Amino acid sequence: MGKRNKSDKHQLPLAKAEDVEFAAERADQDDLEALRRSEEAERRAQQYEGT
Repeated sequence: MGKRNKSDKHQLPLAKAEDVEFAAERADQDDLEALRRSEEAERRAQQYEGT
């Protein structure tokens, strides 16, 4: 059960990014840190793009 078949990788979703709903009431410290870092990255990207 521990080994994966090489063909398993073909069964994974092809999307590179997936939108998920953020539920603050269910968030732990790692989720909150990820949210903070994501927001900072978004601000930097907007500054770089000049928007």
